[in-house]
Amino acid sequence: MAAPVVVMVTGGTGLVGKAMQKVISEDPQAKDEKWIFLSSKDGDLVDRKATEAVFEKYKPTHVIHLAARVGGLFHNMAKKVEFYRENTIMNDNIMECCRINGVKKLVSCLSTCIFPDKTTYPIDETMLHNGPPHPSNLGYSIAKRMVDCMNHCYNEQYGCQFTSIIPTNVYGPHDNFNIQDGHVIPGLIHKCYLAKQKGEDMQLWGTGKPMRQFIFSEDLARLTVWVLREYKEIDPIILSVGEEDEVPICDVAKMICDAMDFKGELVCDTTKADGQFKKTASNKKLRTYKPDYKFKP
Repeated sequence: MAAPVVVMVTGGTGLVGKAMQKVISEDPQAKDEKWIFLSSKDGDLVDRKATEAVFEKYKPTHVIHLAARVGGLFHNMAKKVEFYRENTIMNDNIMECCRINGVKKLVSCLSTCIFPDKTTYPIDETMLHNGPPHPSNLGYSIAKRMVDCMNHCYNEQYGCQFTSIIPTNVYGPHDNFNIQDGHVIPGLIHKCYLAKQKGEDMQLWGTGKPMRQFIFSEDLARLTVWVLREYKEIDPIILSVGEEDEVPICDVAKMICDAMDFKGELVCDTTKADGQFKKTASNKKLRTYKPDYKFKP
């Protein structure tokens, strides 16, 4: 009889974790598996002893590592050291505990913001280490790039099946709506709500011209579960809508204003930084595996 599958998801109560809970609740295959969704209350994964205790308690056979120190552009710019140190230590703890405990598969979550700043587009999985990342999120980016390096090192030295996913900008229920350190879409929704409440114009930080691809959290969750079960490569895989679905942030802001019936003006505050102008990602590799996957528009 096969050993039971126990999947432990770090960051299991965040944006992608909550979406994964929903996806798993509707997945017939998951009925024969045990899924554990960790929150920060289960243990501080930056602390080695706490991480070891979590592995000892749940004894996972598979791990999806979503937990990270994350934030928006301005938070990343202000806290580069903390973003580097906390993510590096956490990732090291997870990887080494997976190795020691004989975990069969580890899937870690990276981001398109870690790709080189000066590059050609679209970016693909082979270009990850071709130059320095954008200076605005240097600490976070280097910590995340090291995950890909260590996936290969663990595989070569110990035969570990460690891989990673690279999503574009994620949106969906249970996001962080904090204007200072949240992501683009929830931050804009919060701004629009406040502007409407106060009868003021809505401020859009920067020019609004930067381009982004957005993936719905449940699409990302569904594809991540597929990676855990089916994807055999150590090399990372970009999980994203196609290049043709990239949109300027000002267009996203206008869609939000329309959806919320906001009647005021949308004003760009060009004294604020834009961050990377674009980071167009190719999903060609994903499409070779899943040519017919339908993304939420």
